[in-house]
Amino acid sequence: MKRNSWSSGLSVTADGVGVISHAGTIAPRLLADRVGLTGELSQAIARRNFVPVHDRGRVLTDLAVTLIDGGEAIADIGVLRHQSEALGPVASAPTVWRTLDEVTAGKRRKIQTARARTRRHVWAQIPGGIPASPCAGRDLGDTVVLDVDATIVVTHSEKEHAAPTYKRTFGYHPIGVWCDSTDEFLAASLRPGNAGSNTAADHIDVLAQAIAQIPAAHRRDVLIRSDGAGASHDLLNWVTEQNRVRGRRVEYSVGFSITGPMRRAIATCPEAAWGPALNPGGDLRDGAEVAELTGLLRPEWLERWPDGMRVIIRRERPHPGAQLSIFEEIDGWRYQAFVTNTATGQLQFLEARHRAHARVEDRIRHAKDTGLGRLPSREFAVNQAWLVAVMLAADLVAWTRMLACTGDAAVLALCEPKALRYRLWHVAARLTRSGRRRRVKIPETWPWATAIAAVFATIAAIPKPA
Repeated sequence: MKRNSWSSGLSVTADGVGVISHAGTIAPRLLADRVGLTGELSQAIARRNFVPVHDRGRVLTDLAVTLIDGGEAIADIGVLRHQSEALGPVASAPTVWRTLDEVTAGKRRKIQTARARTRRHVWAQIPGGIPASPCAGRDLGDTVVLDVDATIVVTHSEKEHAAPTYKRTFGYHPIGVWCDSTDEFLAASLRPGNAGSNTAADHIDVLAQAIAQIPAAHRRDVLIRSDGAGASHDLLNWVTEQNRVRGRRVEYSVGFSITGPMRRAIATCPEAAWGPALNPGGDLRDGAEVAELTGLLRPEWLERWPDGMRVIIRRERPHPGAQLSIFEEIDGWRYQAFVTNTATGQLQFLEARHRAHARVEDRIRHAKDTGLGRLPSREFAVNQAWLVAVMLAADLVAWTRMLACTGDAAVLALCEPKALRYRLWHVAARLTRSGRRRRVKIPETWPWATAIAAVFATIAAIPKPA
């Protein structure tokens, strides 16, 4: 009997020409040029009386594109060098090393300014304005939501300032701020592994950087969310002081530890004060209730905190196997608290708004999948510069989604980084030349070919900043 096999007559050779892989990464590189990011970075890190072979702004942009593409090491810039027929000259790995080494503390501040200028132009180009943050089946309108959180980056070798972490691992403990409305990675600080989770100075530093990244017209309505690590007098006082700045209104929603005064208030809280909690979709959640404790707390305790601070508590029947505190074992409820200075709104909605802070975990996971999970150098300064490239990569992905993944390309708008690589960034293409023009031809049988062509057409039409 004759056997047929799909591999019959199949051979593999290494002599193909006119073909490029990972052709989709041309899109974020082109976007960086169109919105002015590459030019802004070039000015930010330029050195007087020094004209490099490879423009340093271009090198930083290419490194960010490499991270978007899934690169984990500086040597992975070689994937872009493979596409030199389409991209032009691309820096080598040693040049990338030198560029990162040139990004000093002063240069990082200039890069922040360059990113803020570019962001102002990008937000002005978003169709319909920046997206609203979803919450309990509704949205927060024009409110710009900033989520601050820290994470552990494990290192497997001795690196400068790496230290044991509170999770009994070894590495770094960076803290960052993400914009929930747009998925942008606004600000970050690389810290030793033994840095505290609730260090107010670190929270204030990254939040100040993040607010500076927001275009001035959008600073009139800002919400800062944090878990219990942000529950400090210094941080809440600092947020309160921001409301004295002209043209700025900042609210907070911060997790809070349940202390003795709060336990006494819970014990005296009447049953009539409890109302049903909401699920993320906006429907009622069985077995969960919300109440406000502000009026039940002693005035002398409240006076130690900023004026206008409200204390809101959630209780829920624990899932099987959950560990309860001695206080919780008395009535069998599990309690969680947060504080806010938002004066109006239903308790259920405010509580659901605070719980939406959990989305920051997805942002952290995406950042670790786009360079943050592996820091390349033994030198702390180089790793700080690498973190800058991680933020640039996250911004370029977010801008691609908001500006280009519309219309025929809307199917790509909700893709996570890995899905974007599978569908968009890693697509192969054929490069042809005709009449002094180069054409990148996506295979017509690729399931997302129409969407990819729409992405490139939209990016090409973006007006350059004045």
